[in-house]
Amino acid sequence: MTEYGRGPGSEPWNPEDPLYGDGGWEGQQAPADQSTYGGQPQHYPQQPQQPQYGDWGTDGQQAAYGQAQQQYQQYPQQAQQQHYPQQGQQQYQQQYGEQAHQQYVDPGPQQYAGGGWDAGPQGQVPYTADPADPYAQQAAAYGGEQPDYYGTPDAYPPPEPPARRRAEPEAGTSTDWDPGPDQGEHAFFTGGDDDEDEPDDEAEGRRGRGERKDRDGGKAGKGGKSGKSKKGRSGTACLVVVLVFGGGIAGITYFGYQFYQNRFGPAPDYAGDGTSATVTVEIPKGAGGYEIAQALKDKGVVKSVDAFVAAQSDNPEGKTIQAGVYLLNKEMSAKSAVAMMLDPKSQSNLVVAPGLRNVQVYAKIDKQLGLSSGTTAKVAKEDYKSLGLPDWANDNGDIKDPLEGFLYPSTYPAAKGMKPAEVLKEMVTQAAAKYNALELEAKAKELDLDSPLQVLTVASLVQAEGVTHDDYKKMAAVVYNRLKTSNYTTNQKLEFDSTYNYLKGQSKIDISTSEIRNDDDPYNTYFHRGLPPGPIGNPSDDAMKATLNPDTGGWMFFISLDGKTTKFTKTLSEHEELVRQFNAQRNSGS
Repeated sequence: MTEYGRGPGSEPWNPEDPLYGDGGWEGQQAPADQSTYGGQPQHYPQQPQQPQYGDWGTDGQQAAYGQAQQQYQQYPQQAQQQHYPQQGQQQYQQQYGEQAHQQYVDPGPQQYAGGGWDAGPQGQVPYTADPADPYAQQAAAYGGEQPDYYGTPDAYPPPEPPARRRAEPEAGTSTDWDPGPDQGEHAFFTGGDDDEDEPDDEAEGRRGRGERKDRDGGKAGKGGKSGKSKKGRSGTACLVVVLVFGGGIAGITYFGYQFYQNRFGPAPDYAGDGTSATVTVEIPKGAGGYEIAQALKDKGVVKSVDAFVAAQSDNPEGKTIQAGVYLLNKEMSAKSAVAMMLDPKSQSNLVVAPGLRNVQVYAKIDKQLGLSSGTTAKVAKEDYKSLGLPDWANDNGDIKDPLEGFLYPSTYPAAKGMKPAEVLKEMVTQAAAKYNALELEAKAKELDLDSPLQVLTVASLVQAEGVTHDDYKKMAAVVYNRLKTSNYTTNQKLEFDSTYNYLKGQSKIDISTSEIRNDDDPYNTYFHRGLPPGPIGNPSDDAMKATLNPDTGGWMFFISLDGKTTKFTKTLSEHEELVRQFNAQRNSGS
């Protein structure tokens, strides 16, 4: 680069220097006829071209210029890389173009003052000092003394050409690479502390490199650490590594053992028949082995689900465990728990058999719950409205028990400590669900009955008088045929002994004709036409289905000769013949 059009200037290095002519440096030199301002050539006819550095004589101008050139060479890279935008070029040419021209017309000696050209009387443009100069150096006046910035012990080495330059080593490190105790290994293993040492190194670098010495030998800076401290930190780091790897191995071992136990080892299980403490466990309907096992585990009976499932599979009768309530010991072995659940004595269940009247069910509940006689019957009479009856239930004021027919035959949990209302509500809820599924309201219209309650009443009569499935279908046909208005044989009277026994709370076969025909109770079908006010018992599924799908044989009469089988006839004469046979058997004592 030239200085404001003086020409290319001298080469930065002596020709004898081995690096003289390095392409990296020459590639950055500006052409001789081109200034740094936009690359526009400058011509100065009144002043000859300045000779090259080294071609001048020994006069004062050459010496002074040599010193200025030496100062200029301190920042060759900076000077070469300065660029001036086009706008700055135009502004400079408009403001200082003529002055710059006049500056070079004067053949007199030029002087440097304060780092720029002396403005003097010609109004020359001052050469402003480079603001990026880290040492804020100012060029001395032409002919003045220049301080030697490279001859002192604290000085930096002279700059090298760009192609030969190397990255400056960090503060506090030696130019001759030697790993030393803190550089050859990672600081984590050597005990080095980057967070503590780095600020001290930077601080020492600002004070000057001469103050920093080899860490192994002389003076250590503020950030220096003793060998003992480093050894202690190295030991801590190693301990951390050992703990991490040791913990990982222990974790793998533990989970591996757990995996093996879960996959191949025996399931956890208690031993023996359990403790003296007992607990009630309810098994819902349709529960499988795993569901039963989970209920037992939750109550503390068995230790694990898998142990119970395995024991149930090993027992030939394990699959026969029924739904219900069981009274079991706590902490039993799975094998003992299965055996105890198969023992009827452990079951806290209440079985409602098909055809049972409500008074019989109430008595069973009192006994199962350990209550005094009549307790459940009282609850049923007082709280029947809150037990979940369907809307069509209890539609007749003459009904003796609103819950009759709604204590659905099945098995129910009933253990001591439970409330009667709780047991009754479970029965009523199940009955309502069953009857809703059978669509009794729609079926009542198909069967020419007044309400779903009448359908249920017919089913209770079928259940009370029949014995087998075939009996149920024929018995339903008898009821429907006697209810017809065309029935002149019985005049629409059912004449069932079961209805009279219901109102009397008895189960007799031999009832005198005078007694049965003179009782005007609404449930006496010998006295009143049609159906009784309500059901007389709790019919089974079989009786319900037969009621909805009766036999079409036109049956009107029936009789049981031996108490086990039932004979059905269509005419009164056939029926009277069967009655004579029945009386003859009774008289003969057979």
